[in-house]
Amino acid sequence: MHMEPRTPTAKNPPEQFTGDVWLDVIAAPKEGDQRMFAGLVRFAPGARTAWHSHARGQFLRITEGTALCGTRDGTVVEARPGDTIYTPPGEEHWHGATADCFMSHIAMIENADDPATSTTWLEHVTDTEYSRR
Repeated sequence: MHMEPRTPTAKNPPEQFTGDVWLDVIAAPKEGDQRMFAGLVRFAPGARTAWHSHARGQFLRITEGTALCGTRDGTVVEARPGDTIYTPPGEEHWHGATADCFMSHIAMIENADDPATSTTWLEHVTDTEYSRR
């Protein structure tokens, strides 16, 4: 056993996020057969992901603020600290903070056989899609 080295907080790229979003990696694969990735993601008010999907699905555990999570059918759900959202493999979705407060969640995925295909990033969420509730 050993203590994992702390990695610096990284700002997520504007190609995949609207607004300011930061990532702290919690866990990433170490051995060849491991797939788990977990990160603490912090969203400024109004910040959100672009549309995306995950090859093996995703769990989001809300730790602070109110999260919004939307799907292509127009559904937008609100989740609060202690709530967990699950998106199944291949479901196109987005998630982010409400317009008036910060939001943090722990994002957990299993990498695909080719880690580069674990998340498929798509177009940005429009203001209209974001404001649907």
